[in-house]
Amino acid sequence: MDWKEVLRRRLATPDTGPNKKKSEQELKDEEMDLFTKYYSEWKGGRKNTNEFYKTIPRFYYRLPAEDEVLLQKLREESRAVFLQRKSRELLDNEELQNLWFLLDKHQTPPVIGEEAMINYENFLKVGEKAGPKCKQFFTAKVFAKLLHTDSYGRISIMQFFNYVMRKVWLHQTRIGLSLYDVAGQGYLRESDLENYILELIPTLPQLDGLEKSFYSFYVCTAVRKFFFFLDPLRTGKIKIQDILACSFLDDLLELRDEELSKESQETNWFSAPSALRVYGQYLNLDKDHNGMLSKEELSRYGTATMTNVFLDRVFQECLTYDGEMDYKTYLDFVLALENRKEPAALQYIFKLLDIENKGYLNVFSLNYFFRAIQELMKIHGQDPVSFQDVKDEIFDMVKPKDPLKISLQDLINSNQGDTVTTILIDLNGFWTYENREALVANDSENSTDLDET
Repeated sequence: MDWKEVLRRRLATPDTGPNKKKSEQELKDEEMDLFTKYYSEWKGGRKNTNEFYKTIPRFYYRLPAEDEVLLQKLREESRAVFLQRKSRELLDNEELQNLWFLLDKHQTPPVIGEEAMINYENFLKVGEKAGPKCKQFFTAKVFAKLLHTDSYGRISIMQFFNYVMRKVWLHQTRIGLSLYDVAGQGYLRESDLENYILELIPTLPQLDGLEKSFYSFYVCTAVRKFFFFLDPLRTGKIKIQDILACSFLDDLLELRDEELSKESQETNWFSAPSALRVYGQYLNLDKDHNGMLSKEELSRYGTATMTNVFLDRVFQECLTYDGEMDYKTYLDFVLALENRKEPAALQYIFKLLDIENKGYLNVFSLNYFFRAIQELMKIHGQDPVSFQDVKDEIFDMVKPKDPLKISLQDLINSNQGDTVTTILIDLNGFWTYENREALVANDSENSTDLDET
């Protein structure tokens, strides 16, 4: 008989014995005993079809503690051997030259222009001859990625070779960065990245002119850009994957080019002229030469037209020492103001504008900051602009989801975040915005005059 039926009948049978009727608790206890008994019998009768399910596989491996020196050494050595093995799997210069020779030998006619092309059949032939290291590149997926508008179904040999070179470079760089990953967890701490850039300096010809006494300031300047944009939550570490995915490493390694143009150097944050410019500005602002910036000293930054209200917020929210700002905090400030279109920069400024820490800007917040702009306009003999007009313009530009609140995401999505923040914190920026039509007309007139002459 089924155990469920036995249990049901047993519970339904009234107590006819001489003893007193069982209490409700006793019945529950008896029910549980019977259930446990029958369930154990039923479970024991089942046969596990797979022995593997009897044990749970290990999925967590504890990192060695600081005092476990032997385990730490073993882990470091294991990682070094692993990275060496991965490095050996990459194509070296000789193998890359051989690959180019094979691709060139298997060109597929007809030749259109100067671009050498290859079809899928020859593509596979080259893959067979190129060796096991190249196997990962000679797949249908890679071919399809590079196939564009060729009427003969071919791909550009140069594009394919550049693709292979880029992949090899990414893996080499990943291995190089991993050597500085002390924790071995796939991310770099600030000190790890500082060590990486410090050892990279001698390999960059464009930095040959830097004095060694400036190295520490250069490294600090370079590292801050990585952490400002790639560590928005300020955790103190960046994923190596994120470093490879962004363009900063390309900009840094661009300094290997001995013939890099002056224009490229000026726009590259990591170049020597750029680093010297930023550090020189910091020294010029530091009038008392104590190595730190006070609010009064920072007020002379740029065109010296930022409002006191905004500067107050900077010193309230940012890390300071006895009310003064160090070079590292100053770099964050510069990066935010020089890259106002970027989400990380908008996040930095938004936090300063959000005086109530509500996660959004309302009419009160906007008025609080714009009132300081109006006061500066009076000081400079300009007629103050109505806040109501500016407020309406800001909401029209941003078009927030909530018509009464502007969130950080609203600012980012609107692509007007740089304009809105400039209007609220900088008199010169507001004046430029307010007179934008006159400035455009003036530029047009000047260009017309130049054409006539």
